[in-house]
Amino acid sequence: MRKLLRFFGKLVFWCVVLSIGLVVLFKYVPVQATPLMFIRYFENTNETNNWKHDWVSIDKISKNIQLAVICSEDQKFLEHSGFDIEAIEKAYEYNKKGKRIRGGSTISQQTAKNVFLWPDRSWLRKGLESYFTFLIENIWTKDRILEVYLNSIEMGPGIYGVEAASQYWFKKSAANLSAYEAAAIASILPNPRKYRANPATNYIQKRKQWIVKQMKFYGEFQLKDKK
Repeated sequence: MRKLLRFFGKLVFWCVVLSIGLVVLFKYVPVQATPLMFIRYFENTNETNNWKHDWVSIDKISKNIQLAVICSEDQKFLEHSGFDIEAIEKAYEYNKKGKRIRGGSTISQQTAKNVFLWPDRSWLRKGLESYFTFLIENIWTKDRILEVYLNSIEMGPGIYGVEAASQYWFKKSAANLSAYEAAAIASILPNPRKYRANPATNYIQKRKQWIVKQMKFYGEFQLKDKK
């Protein structure tokens, strides 16, 4: 029994060391691939075999798309420490009604899931997501979290990251996205394999207009390093 406990103790210790090491590494090194990218690839469909992903630094990403995803996905991103308790409580109450599942994940949580984990709704995955969210919030800056998020999130069929999405949807660099183009990309994030940023459906058009209004309201936000 003691040997078994020692074994599990060492296993937990090295898992913690490895996880912290990965988080520190990705504070400085571009994330070139994520678990989701491999999962989609091995689904063996036409759309996922065309894997498009181009890492770009935060200074080469339009402030419009930075603001658009914050307004669309996590308006308290610059204020919270990784978790939006109010959003989680609202999602819980909504989901109890038995309708469509609504998430309460912050940009930090989504980044932790995209980079280090796999898409699943299990308690194990959620627990690990919370652990990695805590790590990146304490080791990375807010700018780095946003940079990794914008470079790793799924933004279309086989499209990962804002540079590939900009080229795919609007034939231009992420640095040159207008407010409406940025809002269009942000509007499809709830289901990027189902929705199209361009041409937009009526539903996406309405979401885009709502996001642009939010962007104007939060326009005074300064997207800068914030630990």
